[in-house]
Amino acid sequence: MVLSMAVPLVLHILAAVIWVGGMFFAYMALRPAMGATLDPESRPRLWLHTLDRFFRWVWGCMAVLLITGLWMVFGVYGGMGSTGAYVHTMLALGLVMMALFAHVYFAPFRRLRQAVTVRHNADAAFQIGQIRRIVGINLILGLLVISIAAAGPYF
Repeated sequence: MVLSMAVPLVLHILAAVIWVGGMFFAYMALRPAMGATLDPESRPRLWLHTLDRFFRWVWGCMAVLLITGLWMVFGVYGGMGSTGAYVHTMLALGLVMMALFAHVYFAPFRRLRQAVTVRHNADAAFQIGQIRRIVGINLILGLLVISIAAAGPYF
C-alpha cells in the first residue's frame, strides 16, 4: 500500500510543480524581463520558442497528472466515493486548467505561430496578450489547487 501511493504521489507532485512553476516563472519573471530588455520585434519569436518548449512539458504533465490522480483515487482509495471533497475539487479545477491549456494551445498559440511565421508583429503581440491572460487564470487556479492539496486533508 505504501509503495502504491508513494510512486503516483511523487509523480503527481512533480508534474504539478513543473506545470505551475513554469507558469509562475513565465508570468512573474520572464514576461517583465523581456519587456524591459528586448525590442518589440524580438519578443514574439522568443515567446513562440519558449512556449513551444514549455507546452511540450505541459502536455506530458497533464498526462501524468491524470494517470497518477486516477491511479490514487481508484487504485488506492477505491473510488471517488472514498475521497474527501478536496479531492473532488482538485480534480474539477485540474480539468478546467487542462481545458484552458488546450484552448491556449489550439487557438492563440497556433495563431501566434502563424503570425511569427509571416512576421506580423501586431497580431503576434495580440496573441501573446491572449495567452498571458489565460495563463494568468491558470496560474491562479494552479496555486489554488496546490493550496487545496496541501490543506485539504485538514479541513
